[in-house]
Amino acid sequence: MIDADPQCNLTIYSIDQDRIHEIWTREDKFIDEGFESSRKALSPDDFNGLLATPRSLHFLLKPTEEGTGDIPILPPPIKLSNSLDLLPGRLTLHLFEEKIAERWAGIYRGDPLAIRTVTKIRELTQAYSQQYGYDYVIVDTSPSLGSLNKVVISTVDGFFIPAFPDLFSLYGIRNIGKALRAWKSEFDVIYKLISEEKRNAFPRNFVSFLGYTIYNAKKYGGVGNKWDLAHAHYNYASQIPATIQSHIDENLRVHLDAELLSAPIGGGSVMHTHNTFPTMAQYYHVPMWKVPEIELEEEHKNTIHGARGKYVETRQSYIEFCKDLLIRLQLL
Repeated sequence: MIDADPQCNLTIYSIDQDRIHEIWTREDKFIDEGFESSRKALSPDDFNGLLATPRSLHFLLKPTEEGTGDIPILPPPIKLSNSLDLLPGRLTLHLFEEKIAERWAGIYRGDPLAIRTVTKIRELTQAYSQQYGYDYVIVDTSPSLGSLNKVVISTVDGFFIPAFPDLFSLYGIRNIGKALRAWKSEFDVIYKLISEEKRNAFPRNFVSFLGYTIYNAKKYGGVGNKWDLAHAHYNYASQIPATIQSHIDENLRVHLDAELLSAPIGGGSVMHTHNTFPTMAQYYHVPMWKVPEIELEEEHKNTIHGARGKYVETRQSYIEFCKDLLIRLQLL
């Protein structure tokens, strides 16, 4: 997983604050005072020692932001489990976003630095996948349509939309659809203007839509709707498929049949609210189903142990969600 959200929620929820502080503190001079000058102030051994420990995404992007050479080796990711690694985020990532906006016009001229800036995150995903044998790389983005998300979403293979069942999500989907049309038009022009060699830095196809999720919805049985939702939430949730069909262009979702398009990813598996479970998971930096297994603070023990079974049940829900997501990915 790559945390490309300047708010760093994925990083904050995945590792404890002391670890984040340690990573960021060792990078501060490189970010604040300049990468090249900070590198030259270190001995080669000290610089290589820095690269031998996990570094933030912004640290990896900083040489591109400054227009200098690349980092000679890939710092290791943070290992969260046997099959899951993390490239942590950093609150200063907005500086790289500003550089994307500044250099955007240069892409149309085939400017090498502009192209490198726009494709650098994709290049990192490929480099880390090759070195560590990843099957999938998930890039977490902020809920915005700024220049950073423009280049991330436009240069990955697929994306999906998490939607809370309310009016704002319906309008959010409309805005995403409008942005995607504009972005695709821009990239289509760029691809016609740049050389085939430079085109190879970009994906072969524009991003595909994988579907949507509904999250944190209120479960209310006995009301007769297919997702067991409270009336207000069902009213908005049931409008999501039609909103997608109206506003997400068909050429971005041709691989999804009507059944896949109408249902949220994983069906109802991750749809309903887990109440305080996510809060506890975030507090202890573990998935919800592992919370009862770890050493708990005294004030949480009785409450969590009393709900042990429900905590453990969430694991199967996310397995079902992932199976559905993998089916959609295999259709690309």
